[in-house]
Amino acid sequence: MFTDKEISEINHLLIPENNIVIVTHHNPDGDAIGSSLGLKHYLKTKGIDATVITPNDFPKFLKWMPEAKQIVIGEYKRKVAGEAIYNADVIFCLDFNSPTRIGILGDWVTKSRAKKILIDHHQMPEQFDYVYSDTTVPATCQMVYHFIQANQDEKSVNIDIAQCLYTGIMTDTGGFRFRSTSATTHRIVADLIEKGSDPAIITSNTWDTNTISRLHLLSLVLSRIELTKEGKVAILWLKRSELKEYGFDKGDTEGFVNYGLSVLGTKMAVFFMEDLYEDFIKISFRSKDSVDTNQFARKHFNGGGHINASGGKYFKSMEETIEDFKEKIETEDF
Repeated sequence: MFTDKEISEINHLLIPENNIVIVTHHNPDGDAIGSSLGLKHYLKTKGIDATVITPNDFPKFLKWMPEAKQIVIGEYKRKVAGEAIYNADVIFCLDFNSPTRIGILGDWVTKSRAKKILIDHHQMPEQFDYVYSDTTVPATCQMVYHFIQANQDEKSVNIDIAQCLYTGIMTDTGGFRFRSTSATTHRIVADLIEKGSDPAIITSNTWDTNTISRLHLLSLVLSRIELTKEGKVAILWLKRSELKEYGFDKGDTEGFVNYGLSVLGTKMAVFFMEDLYEDFIKISFRSKDSVDTNQFARKHFNGGGHINASGGKYFKSMEETIEDFKEKIETEDF
């Protein structure tokens, strides 16, 4: 957490007269959107109307959250996003550890005169004016709640804040399944429920949103799941032509990698997907126990993230990527 001195300095910046911007990473997920909107609603209790900006669009299943439709999407509104960042007095940087993770916003944020405040749980954060980094916390939404606690403002948590933060915690813990989910996480979730977040409604709004195209893609992926390394690693993949054939929409493949991890005996799952527009393979890694996907992704696949959940990129064909992965994973000891 920020020091008491830093909290005091930050709160002197959080006044209605200042322009406050909140940015999050490229391809925003539930934790990115939940933490950004949760913080926005918290700042609103202080009379501050913060602007949330994402580098690109986010999945439809997250657009039910309060004021999600007010988010400025950089790829669609470059001028609006650029001007907001240029005029900002304070920029909150949520759920990413480097300006390289925020796409077209990166250069703007780096050059901005604004005070930059990082709240993030990924490893190896870069330098910001104020840094709250904790890799043991399962979701940035939980860290936003800790920030509210540090300000002794728990009583200001309303239903809008609660719904957003609950969503991010739920999605980034895989429905409270991942190892980093702690007793503290559950205590916070209990408080968010008491503040008005409804688990049944949030779960339905977020996860009960399958389209026929998504189910067709899932069926295809599951029909050819492959096990390697004596059954400890599951491989799933999709090509660009298949995404187009089944009418892929952003977010349709969210969670596909977890099906590989659900196979009995697996320790790691990897999902390879050709990018729809650019010539590279997007990779999602998931693991159990102490199997470190972060170091593996950093070492071999231009990526990184958390121990049990990471991403990467590779610039070969699908067939070459899978073969290279099989070769590299055999050298890992688990």
